[in-house]
Amino acid sequence: MTGTGTNAGKSAAKSALESADEELRELADKQAALGEVRGTPAADPVNAPMIRHWLDAMGDANPAYLDRGVAPPAMAQVWTMQGVRPRGGKDGTPVDDVLTALEARGYTGVVATNCEQTYHRYARLGERLTPATRFAGLAGPKRTALGEGYFATWNVTWYADGDEPVAEMMFRVLKFRPRTRAAAAPAERREPYPLRPAVNGDTAFFWEGVRRGELRIQSCAGCGRLRHPPGPICPHCRSADRSYVTAAGDGTVYSYVVHHHPPVPGRPTPFAVAVVELPEGVRIVGNVVDCPPGEVRIGMAVRVTYRAMDDELTLPLWAPRES
Repeated sequence: MTGTGTNAGKSAAKSALESADEELRELADKQAALGEVRGTPAADPVNAPMIRHWLDAMGDANPAYLDRGVAPPAMAQVWTMQGVRPRGGKDGTPVDDVLTALEARGYTGVVATNCEQTYHRYARLGERLTPATRFAGLAGPKRTALGEGYFATWNVTWYADGDEPVAEMMFRVLKFRPRTRAAAAPAERREPYPLRPAVNGDTAFFWEGVRRGELRIQSCAGCGRLRHPPGPICPHCRSADRSYVTAAGDGTVYSYVVHHHPPVPGRPTPFAVAVVELPEGVRIVGNVVDCPPGEVRIGMAVRVTYRAMDDELTLPLWAPRES
């Protein structure tokens, strides 16, 4: 009798999950059928001050953009970002209902997995871009290292004052159900840190240095220039020969943000993320620790510190430097 009741309960739970999955798929198909939905034109036209700030933040000294009166292609999304408190309310898109439905079903975690941009032409000074969003699809449920979830994909196209496309972006996120900690989890092994860096042939030397307690900066074996983040080709002399130097580990906060929302897996909010300028001449991004987020300041002296996030991953972080 007990076994029969247990089987019936499992069957009912399975049926409920299948029903919820079917509802999500129907909603996703409905939103995809809407096609491309235009949003509100950008609050400001493409302008030189914003381009100048972008180039400075990115460390891009190329004068061609402002000389020619055009914006860097990667700025396409910047012009139509509405901010934390958008004026006049936030534009609705075909994506919103799908993400809301996933949240309601317990898929509250989110992490971006793919972003691919296509550039048709430069945006010109004075143009006011308009975004148009199309929901592309929902895949799942799938089991991932973060937990069970769905991959939601959508496309955004930015149009100039007419109907001429300037740029496109395919964006994909994983909405997952965060795993609950076991009540009696073994104390010997820590929960895997969910935000793991991508390690490839260009960055492996950096993460090997972190494991050894070294802050390694890629250098060009041809001209000797340092660069960060690492890449396959020297942007100055185009050489593919690479080496590295070990930085002293000191720096100053060049710029920073304090992240409040949305929640980030494995990291309580608020927390500060800084662009740290090294005396070696490069800038590196990292979290600021051992300091309340509200006390982080531009120009603050910091020093790298290495923290084990789980049993396998160590990250370089930045702490205030003692005077």
